[in-house]
Amino acid sequence: MSAKDAQTLLNGIEGHLLLAATHEEGRTAAARFTAPVHWLTDAQREELERRFEAEYLALARASWQRTAARAGELRGEYEEAYRHLRRHLLACCLLGGAAVAAAFLLVCLT
Repeated sequence: MSAKDAQTLLNGIEGHLLLAATHEEGRTAAARFTAPVHWLTDAQREELERRFEAEYLALARASWQRTAARAGELRGEYEEAYRHLRRHLLACCLLGGAAVAAAFLLVCLT
């Protein structure tokens, strides 16, 4: 198994575990939400909990998508800053090398 395949497998497992944990958090939050509502029948309580969990998951998914989009934006910004710094460093090295060469030539020619 290649390193890329292993990383893909680990990412899939991590995603599955994150989704399972979010489902459990949604169920727990739904149960807490409906607990004080004593007048609901069992069927009404189950339906309300199901809807609450679905909404919880939708909000979590939207949050993950916003986070992923922002991470992509930041990655682009940092890559651009890195390219700029790399060009700047190269220019400084070339300028420094030219200055050293010019100084060497001046010393040798005098």
